[in-house]
Amino acid sequence: MSDEEPRPRRSKKPPAEAAPAEAEHGYRSTRRSSKVAKRGRREERAGAVRDAAAGLGRRIGRGLALGVAFIAGIALLGLIVVLTVNGINGLARWNAERRAQELARQAVQAKSHENLLVIGVQDGQSTGFLAMRVDRKASRVFGIAIPDGAFVEVPGQGFERIGDSYKAGPDVSLATMSNYLSVPFDYYVTVDDAVYKSMLKAQDVSGLMPAVLGTNLTPADRADLTSALSGVTTKNVGLAPLPVRSITIGGVTYYEPQRDQIADLLFSWWGVRLGSGKQAVRVILYNGAGKPGVAGVAARALIKAGFRIVDTGNADRFDYATTQVILYNGDPADAIRVRDILGTGVVSRRTQTQDIADVVVIIGRDYASKH
Repeated sequence: MSDEEPRPRRSKKPPAEAAPAEAEHGYRSTRRSSKVAKRGRREERAGAVRDAAAGLGRRIGRGLALGVAFIAGIALLGLIVVLTVNGINGLARWNAERRAQELARQAVQAKSHENLLVIGVQDGQSTGFLAMRVDRKASRVFGIAIPDGAFVEVPGQGFERIGDSYKAGPDVSLATMSNYLSVPFDYYVTVDDAVYKSMLKAQDVSGLMPAVLGTNLTPADRADLTSALSGVTTKNVGLAPLPVRSITIGGVTYYEPQRDQIADLLFSWWGVRLGSGKQAVRVILYNGAGKPGVAGVAARALIKAGFRIVDTGNADRFDYATTQVILYNGDPADAIRVRDILGTGVVSRRTQTQDIADVVVIIGRDYASKH
């Protein structure tokens, strides 16, 4: 046998499992735990940042909401202030315009004592009408002569020859002239046709008052006017004919007045500006009571108050118990003033579009019974 030591036998049993090693300590273990802790701290910080951001966002949102609400409130307040100011300014402008219109109307009305309607007559019929203004301070006389056949609105009669107004009386002629020119005429004189024509041709008014046939002037006013006219020289007299366009209907010649052609004279002599739309409220009068002449009575009352009558006639029926004052255009105060002048009536408003009249009046029995 060999001297070598025998090799050990291999055991057929599986080797016993090694006991589990104890948890590792030291550098690696500390490093791993440090990473976990850092990760946790990072997550905590991230969460805190997210919470802070969310809180900041909420605070910013609330701040923005409050800011927007504040700005909106300021804007609303500013809008209210602007609307209030505009409303006040608008009311002030409206009042100023109304006041200016009223002052203009009063200024024209105040000069009515300077106005005189001269009517030429022959055989009891009118032959011509002279709307005259006597400026006593400047010793001047101005006038517009309208032929008897001029076709105008005669209050209470409709569109007729102006000569037809005299058939109803000088008062109707005064109302007709006032209405047509938008100038108040309260006084008249009648003279023979020959005197009337001579005055126009010679532009001389010195002989007018001594030739008067009829008048509504008081003796004192007549004497004052006689004195005023006697000192007016012909160079200070301007009597102009109203331009007309002749129209022949059924063999009868009418004259269509061309009022626009004397607009400058009306403004210069009486301060009336045609076409301004603010000189006079336009009124249509209808007789709804069936009493003859009652619309003419109402028309003259309104004309004296500064309204302009654009048409008169009969209503659709004659059984209106209450006078109707219907506003179509303009200020409700105008309709109320119409009612106050008539002394009765119910005011209403219509929205129908038309540009003929501002106010339509249907005279009822309540007005007719008093006139």
